[in-house]
Amino acid sequence: MFDRHQGGERAVLVNVTLAPPASPGDPAEFAELAASAGVECVGTLAAKRDRPDPKHFLGDGKAEELKALVAELHADVVLFDRALSPAQERNLERLVGCRVLDRTGVILDIFAQRARSFEGQLQVEMAQLKHLSTRLVRGWTHLERQRGGIGLRGPGETQLETDRRLIGNRIKQLNEKLEKLRRQRQQSARARRRASLNTAALVGYTNAGKSTLFNRLTSSETYAADQLFATLDTTLRRMNVPGEHPVLLSDTVGFIRDLPPDLVAAFHATLDETKDATLLLHVIDASAEDMDAKREEVISVLERIGARETPVLEVYNKIDLCPDLAPRIERDESGAPLAVWISAHSGAGLELLRAAIAERLDLEKLVRRIEIAPADGRLRAQLFEMGAVLAEETLPDGGWLLEVTLSRSRWARLFPGLSPAAAGDAHVVGTESVGH
Repeated sequence: MFDRHQGGERAVLVNVTLAPPASPGDPAEFAELAASAGVECVGTLAAKRDRPDPKHFLGDGKAEELKALVAELHADVVLFDRALSPAQERNLERLVGCRVLDRTGVILDIFAQRARSFEGQLQVEMAQLKHLSTRLVRGWTHLERQRGGIGLRGPGETQLETDRRLIGNRIKQLNEKLEKLRRQRQQSARARRRASLNTAALVGYTNAGKSTLFNRLTSSETYAADQLFATLDTTLRRMNVPGEHPVLLSDTVGFIRDLPPDLVAAFHATLDETKDATLLLHVIDASAEDMDAKREEVISVLERIGARETPVLEVYNKIDLCPDLAPRIERDESGAPLAVWISAHSGAGLELLRAAIAERLDLEKLVRRIEIAPADGRLRAQLFEMGAVLAEETLPDGGWLLEVTLSRSRWARLFPGLSPAAAGDAHVVGTESVGH
């Protein structure tokens, strides 16, 4: 029987390069993952294979080399930068005599340490149980014993079957709790839509600087650190941008290569924040050597969660680490912002980013002229408070002629009985046509 992984252990990292179409490994990133899990890396082993060996994933020679390395370094755990089958993990543990974790296990361990909110903890537990349910034969020596006693005579029930049943019951309970939280989240999203609030969601590869940027844009103090998966729980804060405001900004969990499917499924309710957003801010580490590969990985995850069609503004962060880069906005053929180069650490380019966000949100806005009666000063004040008034002219009867810019959703809420006509037409707005 092997103890479950605990932080602070001495670890040997195993990096296996497989032939295409397998994804290429990244030893530096896996070392960061191990450090984030709290282990001490005392040694590494590199191997190349055309395809995994069914027994040990490694070939026999490399497996024996790993066994010798673990014994020489007195390692407590072996971490593989690949997904292992339950049989491969069990065989490796018997060979090397210590605990073995694959890439999925390491990521789940980090998530278990970092989840702070009730929902985040439920999501991580769900993913852990689904992962564990396929590996019950490994960690306990009592699993094949049969239970007896009153009510359990006859064929009996093995401890393995009992554990699987208990895990299944717990997964069912977690599903019910998460479904309740998902409905609450949907109600909050509907309330934001009714209030016509624009929402922007930060997405990106883990450690791209999303939380630091979130703090800069919202004047918040959420936890941010130079490590993988520093924050997991989705946070919503108000952010002001030029023009019509405010905008709600959400900081979501970071993505990574080969993100475990069970983890994506468990965090689906949280990731719905990205799918429901008005605009996605894809934060990219401009200093990373594999910047393009990480960018494509994020796009792949967005496709998996159904958020690929949401408008995206790319934000190239950490330009302070690249002497040849300066803050700027990149635009498409029509002049719309496509990407912004900034440094969340130094603050360089943040005003350009705010302006670009406002421009992207303005793309769906209507520009109209409306006449407001003298008795509707409250509506006039509301429009000014939103930052929606572009020009104003006082009319002879004491009313006002306003040129305003509003999103279609806000127009529908403020003037539910008034269909927006062509730009330049003046709409006479009275109290009866205003939705307060």
